[in-house]
Amino acid sequence: MSYKVETVLKNVATKCGEGPHWEDSTQTLLFVDLDNGKIFRYNPVTGTNDMIQLNGYVGFVVPRSKGGLVVGLDRTFSALDWNTKTVTKLAEVDPGKSNNRMNDGKCDPKGRLWAGTMSKSLEDDQGNLYCLDTDGSVTKKVERTCISNGLAWSVDNTTMYFVDTTPRKVYAYNYDINTGNISNKRVAVDFNKVPEFKGHVPSPDGMTVDTDDNIWVACLGGGCMAKFDSRTGAALQRVSLPNATQITSAAWGGRNLDELYVTSLRKEIPDSELLTTNSLAGSLFRVTGLGVKGLPAYVYQG
Repeated sequence: MSYKVETVLKNVATKCGEGPHWEDSTQTLLFVDLDNGKIFRYNPVTGTNDMIQLNGYVGFVVPRSKGGLVVGLDRTFSALDWNTKTVTKLAEVDPGKSNNRMNDGKCDPKGRLWAGTMSKSLEDDQGNLYCLDTDGSVTKKVERTCISNGLAWSVDNTTMYFVDTTPRKVYAYNYDINTGNISNKRVAVDFNKVPEFKGHVPSPDGMTVDTDDNIWVACLGGGCMAKFDSRTGAALQRVSLPNATQITSAAWGGRNLDELYVTSLRKEIPDSELLTTNSLAGSLFRVTGLGVKGLPAYVYQG
């Protein structure tokens, strides 16, 4: 099936576009420019793209059921009031690890917020994966990760998927929706063993799932989104993004959740190079005509 790629916001992230989240209630897309501490809200109907500037790294942004947003600011889960721009710390993680920061984060089907950390200098085994429960308590779920990244849950809510970028693997865990417990870690997709990558192995980054239970993984260094069978790990489709090799994450959006919004990274590419090469690094893309759709994104219920 043919698909169409649109450049929605050209070079919008000057560092690292990340963490897209479709807010169904407002029909807008939230996403971040991670290293710059910027949070965006894009309205596809009006074409407006509002922004809030925070002081620090912002790994993710998700809506909160009681109002406002929750962001991964430096090493904290923090509440953000969009209108007043007030930031309130909810919990801090990785105590004593000043060189760490939050990376990707997402809510599970019960409204718990999961987020992982990583070393700012990309040292291995320094990160962890945490869960902020709806009662405000924080639990460390996975220890000694390298670059904690994409998260997704299966349609039947029995499996959680989690990306660790450095080993280039997507892991699967048995997931108990009632308790939030995970167990039985195994490899769902090993990027090092995907024949379709033919010697040039990209790094898995952000991730989402469709209603057919296939997982879509952003290929950092690969210029594409890759669709995999979550049960067998087989590669099913590649969606190429134009003039942007560093693809970071994706989220389903639109009224029917059949539009795939894709973020990308621009770090260390000067404006002069963007002009001379027509690079779309840091752009926000929208892919339509894929013939599949996603599930509504979960919000934090605490």
